[in-house]
Formats: sequence, C-alpha cells, structure tokens
Amino acid sequence: MSNTKAEPEKSGRIQQFRQTYQLTKKTDPRIGLWLLGAFLIVGALGFVVFFFLLPGDGLLHTVMAVIGAVLFGTLAVLIIFGRRAQRSAYAQMEGQRGAAGAALRMLRRGWKTYDEPVAVTKQTDVVYRVVGPPGIVLIGEGNHHRLRQLMATERRKHERVAAETPIHEVICGNGEGEVPLPKLVRTVQKLGREVKPAEMTDILNRLKALDANRSAIPMPKGPIPTSMKGMRGNLRGR
Repeated sequence: MSNTKAEPEKSGRIQQFRQTYQLTKKTDPRIGLWLLGAFLIVGALGFVVFFFLLPGDGLLHTVMAVIGAVLFGTLAVLIIFGRRAQRSAYAQMEGQRGAAGAALRMLRRGWKTYDEPVAVTKQTDVVYRVVGPPGIVLIGEGNHHRLRQLMATERRKHERVAAETPIHEVICGNGEGEVPLPKLVRTVQKLGREVKPAEMTDILNRLKALDANRSAIPMPKGPIPTSMKGMRGNLRGR
C-alpha cells in the first residue's frame, strides 16, 4: 500500500519539476545549457576527487568514482536550477499587480503570510502583512507617496491591538528607499528576531480580531502572479 502511495507522489514531483523547468525556460532559454554544463564540469571534478581520494584500485574503485561524479553533478544541477528558476520567477512577476504578495509566500516556516492585502487604494496601491520573528511586517506595493499615508494608518491600527509587538515597514519597488522584488524576502528575513515562537499565537489572535472588524477589501483588478510557494516546494523536492 505504501508503494502505491509513493508512486503517485514521485510522479507528481517529476511533473512539478517539469513544469518549473518549462516556466523557467520562458525567460531563461539557456537554462538547459547551464544545467548540462554544471553537471559535466562539477561531475568531472567529483570524479577526480573520488578517484584520487578513495583507497584501492580496479573496477570497484572506478565505479565508486563514477557514482561520486554523478552525485556531485546532480547537486550542482539542483543548486543552479533552483537559483535560476527563482530568478526567472521574479522576472516574470516584475511589474505585475500582487507581485510582492506572491513573493512573500516564499517565506519559510516560522512565518505567517496572508493571501490578501490588509489595505488597498483605488489606484491599486496595496499593503501586505506578514508575521514572523521580527514581529509584524507591513509591505507596501505601489506609489511611494500614497503608500506613506496608507501604511501609517495601518501601523496605528496594528499598534492599538499589538502595542508591544515590533512593527516594521517595507516598500517594494525600484525607487529610492524601496526594496526590489528579488530582494524582498531576504530583506524581510533580515529584520531581526524580536518575537519568540511562543508569542506568535497571541499576536495572531490579536490580528485576527483586528481583521474581523475590517470591511471587505476590494481587490485590485488585473492579473495576479502565481504564488511562488509551489515553486519553492518543487525545488526542495516536496
């Protein structure tokens, strides 16, 4: 029974890798050459390392060196593929409405992300929220000047229900003082560790009460990019 369950999961992972590769190739047509080159070069290096470091000689020694070469080459392919696939995903999302929200779903365990923004203007400026080790992080996407007032309003709302929780503000964009989309997740992760995991539940409950009193938020019209969370899962073999 377990084998029957494992087969569909394995097939699903292969399909996910294939889809990720096809999406990446749209903006990175040389991805195949990069992966082949990485496998051959690093694989050759792995063969040399194993061949000269492993004791013994003969057929078994050569086979072990070949296995080491394949392992080295495969690891290099996974690393290169992961980085270039992520870069390609950011390139495809750049400039689209909701790109920041999609990128924030790349945050790993220990973070609480939300599918919908907490504030939206008629001009499609949006404010997203994530909760994690740094505390509450408000991320703005849109016009910098309009976002200042919008984020200040959201900050006051959050301070009323979570006064002791650190609140950070980040604006995603390519202007002065803004964080480019490819650097957004890393920037948020580097905001520090001021909230303990045990405190997260209380913070989330307070925010849940805040959100319950909000009126329905009109979502901006236009294409919303696909979440990158699935891509992260694909690259990590999940």
